[in-house]
Amino acid sequence: MLKSKKWICVFCGSADGASPAYLETARCLGRLIAGQGHGLVYGGATVGAMGAVADAALGTGGEVVGVIPDVIMDREIGHTGLTELHVVRTMHERKALLAERADAFVALPGGYGTLDEFIEILTWAQLRIHAKPCVFVNVGGYYDGLLAFFDRAVAEGFIKAENRGLILVAKDAAEAVGIIERAWNLREEAPAHDARLDELVK
Repeated sequence: MLKSKKWICVFCGSADGASPAYLETARCLGRLIAGQGHGLVYGGATVGAMGAVADAALGTGGEVVGVIPDVIMDREIGHTGLTELHVVRTMHERKALLAERADAFVALPGGYGTLDEFIEILTWAQLRIHAKPCVFVNVGGYYDGLLAFFDRAVAEGFIKAENRGLILVAKDAAEAVGIIERAWNLREEAPAHDARLDELVK
């Protein structure tokens, strides 16, 4: 049983995406995060999958914290209906605050920004700066090519095999939340346990 409120950071696109499955997965994730009593931390925008995940969490009675750079806020896409909205100066400050507030990270389908944010979080995990679960939601095989690239990087000696295990993969929102909750419970029940996170998806 989780002892205190946990926060899940969701990285996702500011676009809707070509398939309706992308927005529906974002909405489902927002509902699940709030419905399970967790908080949502995200990039603070109203548009695309970002707006969908936030609105779904809010609509389910959840707490949502947004972090957005002022240059984006000035374009009038900042979400003003959140529990908290932090307006920062730079993208670097945004990433740092998102990482600080979160207990886990999820990447939904997205573009350059999503990958930039999530890959940096994975790099910090590789450097043992944090030990928070990091989950790709591979909607319709969206991340198949990227996951194959990571496997190639292992084969070519650029990523250690044990660090490849930091990358968790879920097929949908429900599986992603389940993986995260099992990781949290594992750490609370046995903080010294050193099991690889990829065991959680077996």
